[in-house]
Parts: sequence; structure tokens; C-alpha cells
Amino acid sequence: METTKQVSVFLENKPGRLAQVLLALAREKVNVVALTIMDSHEHSVLRLVTNDLPKTIQVLDGLNAQHTQSDVLVVDLRNQPGALARVCEQLATEHVNIDYAYCSSGGRNGKVVGIFKVSNVEKALRVLRRPSANNNRRTEARFPRKQINAAQKVAR
Repeated sequence: METTKQVSVFLENKPGRLAQVLLALAREKVNVVALTIMDSHEHSVLRLVTNDLPKTIQVLDGLNAQHTQSDVLVVDLRNQPGALARVCEQLATEHVNIDYAYCSSGGRNGKVVGIFKVSNVEKALRVLRRPSANNNRRTEARFPRKQINAAQKVAR
């Protein structure tokens, strides 16, 4: 777990604009670690974390794309049910608000990356780094599978 800079890019809401940005990053060998996009009638907001912030900024400046930066948490998550919920629960217990979050798709070694914009980055880091009794619980113990109802048991 670490903090990093997220780039928010304000794009015209028209076909091809997102592709233009992503292709320009790809040409410069910038890897997108995670992204989310939200639209409105006038514009879209692309939020992304990349492996090379300076080059990302250079590409966006070259495209005259308006952008800002903000600090976010990058949390490695197991790609299994409940992993994201546990992080959210830990932060909520300590009164750290999650303004928004998004995840990468398909990670290596059964892991994905969660990106969290939180109200207090330093406190969130302390909370998530602290050993917890819950960290040793298996997912199934905290998030039980759905019970087979009585009708299904009878049918067998």
C-alpha cells in the first residue's frame, strides 16, 4: 500500500476523445494502472493512475487536455469476494471517508489494485497498515456463501 498521484483529465464528451488520450499514452509507453471515467452532458472526467506521472503530464499537455492531480491510496487487493469490503470497513470504523474508489481489472498473482480517494490519507495509511484480527480471517468466515433453501434441499 502506498500513496500516488492520480490525474483527472477533463475531456470533451465526443466520440474518439478518450481513445485519443489513451493512444497518446500508449505511444509513449505509459501504462495505465487503473482508470475510471464519469460523464456529463458537457464533458467527461477521466481519472487514472499510471506508471509514469511526468510522462503522463507531458502527453496531456501536448494534447492541450485540461488536467489536475490529487493524492490517492493504492491498495493491493486479493481478487476474491470481500477483499474490497474489508478495506472499506476498516476505513469506516476509523471514520475515514472514501470520496470515491475504483479498481484495476485483472491483476497478477490473483491481485488487483484498488485506488481510494479518502478524506485523510495519512490516517488511512495508519489504519490499513495496522495489524488486525480480521486480517487473518478467511473470506468465507466473514462473507458466508448463500444458504441453499429448504425447497432446493428437498428437490435433491
